Amino acid sequence: MVFYVVKGAPDACGRGCDSWIAAEGQIDAVAAPRFRKFLTRVRDRNLPIYFSSPGGNLDQALAMGAMLRERPAVARVARTVVKECGFEAQNGDACLKLKQSGRELHGDLWTHSAMCNSACPYLILGATSREIAPDAVLAVHSPKVVLRFTGGGTPTRQMRSAATARALERGDRMLMRYIVKMGAEPALLVIANSTRFEDMHVLSREEIVRFGIDRREFVETPWTFENNGRSMVRKTVVQKNDADKSFRLSQWRLYCSSTEQFELAYQRQAAANSSFPTVSISDGGPKPLYLSPASSKPAGFDLWGLRMTRASVQSLTVLPQLDFTETSQATDGRRLARSVKFSGEGLASALESLLATCPAPKSIAPLQTIGSRDSTAK
Repeated sequence: MVFYVVKGAPDACGRGCDSWIAAEGQIDAVAAPRFRKFLTRVRDRNLPIYFSSPGGNLDQALAMGAMLRERPAVARVARTVVKECGFEAQNGDACLKLKQSGRELHGDLWTHSAMCNSACPYLILGATSREIAPDAVLAVHSPKVVLRFTGGGTPTRQMRSAATARALERGDRMLMRYIVKMGAEPALLVIANSTRFEDMHVLSREEIVRFGIDRREFVETPWTFENNGRSMVRKTVVQKNDADKSFRLSQWRLYCSSTEQFELAYQRQAAANSSFPTVSISDGGPKPLYLSPASSKPAGFDLWGLRMTRASVQSLTVLPQLDFTETSQATDGRRLARSVKFSGEGLASALESLLATCPAPKSIAPLQTIGSRDSTAK
């Protein structure tokens, strides 16, 4: 695992925050001493820490979590893309050498599909504040015991089985004490132990809240520009439904067909208890903008779209919050309206990046009559 300080664009890690600590890679057998040395070096800087890790050594993860509890740390999950690496792979030798150099680097944060798995969720429990983005992934499984016998002779199968059982029992006691000390729920360990080491249990938002990893019931990402295959601006939101206490994930995507023509798409998990839903968003004008339902949609999701001009999209960028309303008809015929305010954070800069990738609008040249005044040869 490597640790380094990154400087990004203004507000890259939240309002007024442009620098953070990146902690990424496998939690190796000597990660904790390196982490303590690193934290000592940056102790005068109150920076959020972004983790991206497949997991690793559990003992080291718990030791690092205890170090986090010693400082007012905010732990989050995201991938850091370092600009100095250029076209080199982020996990390539040249890029890793840069990250281990001790220099302050420059980069961007990506929460979409960023992972904190295996021992990593226990590590971030040590932070006094934990904020998990709605599009990040946390996953747990039962631990794997690695036996090391000393002395002569070859241990029998019974000896290995007994040693494994003792190690698992010790690990459970250690984890339980740690989880309770960090203010989380013991049920996290129960669900981890019910999942084979070869598998992963991806924690749902309901579990992330219930286990005390991140108790927020409404979480949203800033608007972020992405250029993977097709350029877009993306925003992801997860919120608790007061009616049935479930959590529902939704996404906004903004595409362009030219620098003057855009499409705003809204996708959310399908609601089983309502029909004929309509959705609208306000741009600050006297009337809301209504989105049209899509003719085709992914299984289990509802999808709407709205064609917009450049001017109408830019009118959204000046609003600190966007008013969104979803109206549906319940099974008993009642009309139910639910309004939510989404943050406009990041939309202006993301739109600027999107515009740089949009083609110019197609123009039709005016027809000219042969021999006309404008085309007369001189």
